[in-house]
Amino acid sequence: MQPDALLHVANVSTLFVCMVLKFPQIFVLIRNKSSSGVSLPSLLLELTGYIVFVTYQMYYDYPPPTYLEYPILISQDAILLLLILHYSGSLQQSLLYTLVFVGGWRLLTVEKWIIDLAMSLCTFISGASKFAQLQCLWKSKDAGQVSALSWSMATYTCMARIYTTMVTTGDMQVLVRFIVMTLLNLWVLLTVLYYQRHSRSAKKDD
Repeated sequence: MQPDALLHVANVSTLFVCMVLKFPQIFVLIRNKSSSGVSLPSLLLELTGYIVFVTYQMYYDYPPPTYLEYPILISQDAILLLLILHYSGSLQQSLLYTLVFVGGWRLLTVEKWIIDLAMSLCTFISGASKFAQLQCLWKSKDAGQVSALSWSMATYTCMARIYTTMVTTGDMQVLVRFIVMTLLNLWVLLTVLYYQRHSRSAKKDD
């Protein structure tokens, strides 16, 4: 396959996967009417990382196909946030979170150094979101409400973005971020699969 064709496939497949990436997790929460095992701090950090990343890409006029999925992911994360708050009885906090995220997004582009600093911290923010989810899983030892499919799709999209970044912008900050996110997404995925398998084994023994 020619490089241009491979790049197109990577961009299009990433966009389509991201259009439904959070749907399995959303459906799991709605079906079980519980957010147990799903980390709210992880989601908030992930949402922060997404907002910083897409703002950075737009600020420097990067090719739209390299970040088009992020507005979609932000929308899906917003739905997840509302569901988690609803099932935890804290829906009234949604307005506060909205004000904080909108205000933070506006602040990012006030000065060039602010968006550059935010992007330099973006990998740590997004990485912290994965560790928060891992910590939640380790503590609860329950992955019943966590969608392995969503995490597997997230792993794929990060792998695809490693390639698209290398052949388009070559931005080292962005490239390092995607490499780190691929490894951490895979770690969460394997942890989810481990606890889900362990849970099924325990039920069979009972």
